Amino acid sequence: MVSVKLVNYIQNTSEMNIKLKGDYLTLSPTLKLKEGVKYKLIVKQGELYIKDSSGRKKIPGSFTLIPESYDQNLIYINDRPYQGAMDFTIENEKYIRPINQLHLEDYLKGVVPFEVFSEWDLEALKAQSLAARTYALMHLNGEQQMDDTIKFQVYGGFSTFERTNQAVEETKGEIITHNGKPIHAFYSASNGGHTESNGNAWGGSDISYYPIKPDPYDPKEPWEITLHKQQLPTEYFLFAWEFPGIWKHFEEKNKEITANIKSWLQSQGYQNTKILSIPHFSISNQQTESGRSINGSITIRFMYQLPGNFVLMDQISLDDVPLTKIRPMIGGSIFRSYLITSFDSSGSAYQMKGNGYGHGVGMSQWGAQQMARAGKSYKQIIQFYFPGTKISSVN
Repeated sequence: MVSVKLVNYIQNTSEMNIKLKGDYLTLSPTLKLKEGVKYKLIVKQGELYIKDSSGRKKIPGSFTLIPESYDQNLIYINDRPYQGAMDFTIENEKYIRPINQLHLEDYLKGVVPFEVFSEWDLEALKAQSLAARTYALMHLNGEQQMDDTIKFQVYGGFSTFERTNQAVEETKGEIITHNGKPIHAFYSASNGGHTESNGNAWGGSDISYYPIKPDPYDPKEPWEITLHKQQLPTEYFLFAWEFPGIWKHFEEKNKEITANIKSWLQSQGYQNTKILSIPHFSISNQQTESGRSINGSITIRFMYQLPGNFVLMDQISLDDVPLTKIRPMIGGSIFRSYLITSFDSSGSAYQMKGNGYGHGVGMSQWGAQQMARAGKSYKQIIQFYFPGTKISSVN
């Protein structure tokens, strides 16, 4: 059985809609939910309530829904179906946090089509199934509760994708092992044409089945960023003092990037910010053996609004720090990898180009697809990306 916290599609919410297909039991003798009825769960002042057409009822603490028939029953949360049992808990006294409990193989059916394209070649989908199954197995009893985001594996609930379901079923129970033990099966979308070692990516000792080597199958997935040095005119700081109502109309040139920077600033204690400029941004020449950049520097000049419409200006600089600290500020879906092919800071903007999408350790998902299209089996794909490992039965 797998336990996965639902975060990705629900986010942080104090209310959600649920509907049942089939009969479910609860651990509370006073709570009975009916099939097909639309219910609303609400958290108010740290208490959980359930509401239907007949009114609202308080639920003491959390509650669990257990299907009387596992294979036939579904729980719909905001119209997204989930199989298995569901715990509904209160998080931070204000959010509803569902935790889905289901069989490992059914969990994988909800992972594979959300990690790769369900239309891909079957052998690539099988390789993804093995990597996802092995990864999940190594996290079943981990210190952290698995969730449904990219922090672990993206899980989308009950799957109706026939091709990915077939890939999971045809590899049922198969995992990747080394010296008789399951491995930590890492993968990313694209390694940019060159795999990376686990030691370079996250520190620690290098593992033999994560070598640095060229990948002729990976399509490299080139990307490009243009980041304007001046995001807002400096005089906007004075406008914000004199005309507080104009604040909401300030829009930076790079809206998506500055939205990520604002989220990072919020984690540093700054609320309600506007980015004025990026006066400095650079990438060091130091690289790993795979050609990935290691360090960089960035300076953010911004203004922030205090209660009473007071506006202050500040600046934060990160000098010669690991790029693992800068990439999240800009956004991993924009700054896609550390395999940077060119960087230019002339003119009014920074221009950065690179290859790949993700850390580059282990299996390249796009590379696996290209191998499958070239006629390689899923076992050959696994052996190429995890050399020296074996495919074993989880039993």
